[in-house]
Amino acid sequence: MRFDPQGVAFFGRAVRLAAIAPLLDGAPVPVAERQVSADAIVWRLGGDLAGARMTLAIAQADEGLRLELSLEGLAPNRPVDSLGLRFAAVDGVSRYLRNGYQSWDGSFLVTPGEPLVDPAPARSPRLGFAFTALLPGQAKGVVILGFTRHDRFQSRFSFGDDPSAFTLDVETLWDRAAHDGRLAAEPLALFDGPQIEEGCRAWDRLVAQEAPQAPRRPQRRITGWCSWYSLYAAIDEAVILDHLAAAGDFRDRHQVPLDVFLVDDGFTPEMGDWLQVKPQFPRGMGPLVEDIAQAGFVPGLWIAPFMVGNRSRLFAEHPDWVVRERATGEPLTHMRFYGEFRWHKRSEEYYPLDITHPDAEAYIRKVFRTWRAWGVGYFKTDFMSCGAEYGPDRAVWHEPGLSRIAIWRRMANLIREEIGEALWLGCGCPLWAGVGLVDAMRIGRDIGVSWEGDYSAESLLRDQVTRNHASGLLWQADPDCILLRDRFHDLDDEQVRSLAAFAGLSGGVLMTSDKLDELSPPRAALLAALLRQTDLTCAFPQLADQHQDGVITQKVSWPDGRSATNLFNTRGGEARRDGFVLPPYGSRLIGGPDDLL
Repeated sequence: MRFDPQGVAFFGRAVRLAAIAPLLDGAPVPVAERQVSADAIVWRLGGDLAGARMTLAIAQADEGLRLELSLEGLAPNRPVDSLGLRFAAVDGVSRYLRNGYQSWDGSFLVTPGEPLVDPAPARSPRLGFAFTALLPGQAKGVVILGFTRHDRFQSRFSFGDDPSAFTLDVETLWDRAAHDGRLAAEPLALFDGPQIEEGCRAWDRLVAQEAPQAPRRPQRRITGWCSWYSLYAAIDEAVILDHLAAAGDFRDRHQVPLDVFLVDDGFTPEMGDWLQVKPQFPRGMGPLVEDIAQAGFVPGLWIAPFMVGNRSRLFAEHPDWVVRERATGEPLTHMRFYGEFRWHKRSEEYYPLDITHPDAEAYIRKVFRTWRAWGVGYFKTDFMSCGAEYGPDRAVWHEPGLSRIAIWRRMANLIREEIGEALWLGCGCPLWAGVGLVDAMRIGRDIGVSWEGDYSAESLLRDQVTRNHASGLLWQADPDCILLRDRFHDLDDEQVRSLAAFAGLSGGVLMTSDKLDELSPPRAALLAALLRQTDLTCAFPQLADQHQDGVITQKVSWPDGRSATNLFNTRGGEARRDGFVLPPYGSRLIGGPDDLL
């Protein structure tokens, strides 16, 4: 990657980033003068910003170029929402990686100008976060442009919708945090490489180097059982103990690592009331956690620490502990269920807990401390993005002047402090802000019981291949539970088998949910074979070509030098790859241990 000061443009792999302009609060600023040298672009500002200047410092680094944007001479009392750059002429890009911000909003390759198909703004192909990968149309390889720090501010990408005049904005969301007249956007890395997934891994390594805490990388893959996808919220003490006995028998009979036993959502009456339990758990959760530990499992519990239901005891007693709408002063409603479906609870609305309120902080600390004292060794924290989605234009927090990520990190640091070295899975979670704090990260939506749709295999097939690069470098990737039961889903046998193999061979978290003494012998054997793979690694070397025929090429490797290739046909028609005929939704494993599948 190189910078041309004469043309004021960046070049690499037949991709050109040019017509560079500074942005403040999402809009171009008036420029009185521009100075360009080999190592910087300096804009002296005009209009109501006269006397201020923005500087883009350009430095050579091991991986390519490092870009640092700063603003000086601003009035200290002038609030700033965002600071960034616009590349108004982006040439040579055939597709780009739209990288979602949190577990559920998706990462996928997009053709410039591709029409919108999802009405949700957070999943728009025009909006991305943290980094992007630009695929050239006239050359092989990739150009990576990505922020290297994620613990202070959120950083976003806005992609233009005109393929004949493609544009790209990159911004750090300052969120009106206090400043002394000098502001700096988060550093950017700009480099190219021969292959997309390895380029993403190079960016991961930079993020790991610059994170304030070193990434937590469990030496052994996390395995276990989760109550949600079999029982959902219809749980009680007796049914949990029944499934616990089945899980222990399966583990012992097959001699496989099945380490965690997780009681998911359904044991608390309302979100926010984390120290209360439903009548279906007459002994409370402490004794049940002890039963799980005595059965030889790491006990796990589910919690959504940022969520407070409007019918919770917590909100009734402490309405000042939730975040407020700036426009109305009313509680900020993150989610609402006004109709028939109320998510197995009574609350119609859910509000973010105001972690900047000292009493709210003390309460949630007590929750995690209590659960840890019970013996909980695995924490699944859900809906974590709830605390990172709102800026000061909408949300009023007890303590003003903090960026949304500073607020989110207050909760995240609190959790790690209270749970010690226990395992922590972030779900519905910002993917990059928790580096160094979480052990594992959900990389897609809930798996669901169908092939397509919002809660289905669709997210797994899309997000595993585009987010797997970070697994083992920044956290352990969690593709969600594999589904193995014979009934109560809309998947055929080939789909169940292929999805289980795909998720199980990805090398990250491996959890299941079905009652393990009810599995058919072939499904039980498949699960046992996958659980025995405790130290494999996975790559997707043909990620850029997957769209052509729908076949995923999954490369699997073991420390002893063995390797295998899993060819997975994700479409409803027959496919051919490398001389093999793949049935609809079928997969073929080539190589690897003889008894693997």
